[in-house]
Amino acid sequence: MGFSFAVPIGMALPPSLRNIYAEMESDVGVKRGTDGCLAKLAEQGVLLLNAVLTVRANESNSHAGCGWESVTDGIIAYLAQRQEPTAFILWGRSAKDKLSNVSIGGQHLILASPHPSPYSASSGFFGCRHFSKTNDFLTRNGIAPIDWSHK
Repeated sequence: MGFSFAVPIGMALPPSLRNIYAEMESDVGVKRGTDGCLAKLAEQGVLLLNAVLTVRANESNSHAGCGWESVTDGIIAYLAQRQEPTAFILWGRSAKDKLSNVSIGGQHLILASPHPSPYSASSGFFGCRHFSKTNDFLTRNGIAPIDWSHK
């Protein structure tokens, strides 16, 4: 699909995406999505990026250490050097580790929580309120908030 957590329409929602939709509903009151298409978020400037961009089918993190990390590190470094206020939402240890070598200026928002996976969502992902915090930050900086609704 090209977006983290997304799956083609008609495919069952992965558990992590179901948890993301549940947190969106709880945080900003949007109805839960029924499909895994996240293109609407990308169209608004949301970059949904995994630390590693490919995996073997049904083998989580199977391509770690194959070179993707330098690509995603470069993307994050580029975004972090921009002057435009940017929200970085980091879910899980791999995401948080991405910022360890990047100097983030004070103009950016950094939000971190456990991954939305069923294994860790109840340890701080649920209730993190990253969607409303992001929109508050964007609004304070004169940037249009994200419409988190699914359709």
